[in-house]
Amino acid sequence: MSDWTHKMEKRKAVADARATGHTREKGLLIVHTGPGKGKTTAALGMILRAAGHGFAAGLVQFVKGGWSPGELAALARFEDLVTVRVLGEGFTWETRDRVRDQAAARAAWDASLAMLAEPRYRLIVLDELSIALRHGLLDTAEVVAALAARRPDLHVVVTGRNAPPELIEAADLVTEMKAVKHPYQAGVKAQAGIEF
Repeated sequence: MSDWTHKMEKRKAVADARATGHTREKGLLIVHTGPGKGKTTAALGMILRAAGHGFAAGLVQFVKGGWSPGELAALARFEDLVTVRVLGEGFTWETRDRVRDQAAARAAWDASLAMLAEPRYRLIVLDELSIALRHGLLDTAEVVAALAARRPDLHVVVTGRNAPPELIEAADLVTEMKAVKHPYQAGVKAQAGIEF
């Protein structure tokens, strides 16, 4: 037996032993945050994965709006499994109207609460919710309490830069996307199929 084969057999034994001890299932609160690209993209991949298993999923977009990203066209093909609610009115630097932004965030949160109460969903993505929390458009304590009170088998993914510490503390899984290099810094514009 080669050293490589022996090493992989040992690694497999450790992985198998670890997996054997993990028997509990629960709905996870997942946070995708950080300054790097890919937070929404990763969450959309989870929606696709859920749909592939025949699970119903919901997507509420808090900030994005006023444009037609490719993911909405793609998700429309799964209308029997995926519910999409685009309730943002664009990024806050576009609207520059705090009262309007608060009303849009509240409408998106109300739609989120309705989805959280709907038993058919296995996964709900609250896209850019962290942005709404960061800008004080919603009360962080209220949001975290509602997410903590969700039914035990419901997975929720929250995306957006600068997730508040209270949300990170409540989460089961937090991934921070790190910005290493981005073509925008070199003068390359946002492109269909990549950024939207």
